[in-house]
Amino acid sequence: MMVWYGGHMGWWGYAAMGIGMVVFWALIIGGIVVLVRLSTGGTTAPAQPPATAEQILAARFARGEIDEAEYRDRLAALRG
Repeated sequence: MMVWYGGHMGWWGYAAMGIGMVVFWALIIGGIVVLVRLSTGGTTAPAQPPATAEQILAARFARGEIDEAEYRDRLAALRG
């Protein structure tokens, strides 16, 4: 009953409300994070290793950015 304090809360009441609000929102946000992780399987795709120079060169040749002669020259330079 607040009659004992003249109808006003003491400092402890405000502190308890502040802490309670932080705990409440932490539980809400934590629950959302857990639900999202459970709904997506909780796993991420494994990281792909970076492409090697030969793979990049082969991709450029496949896209038609370089011709066969240039591809062979650059491949020989990479391997040599």
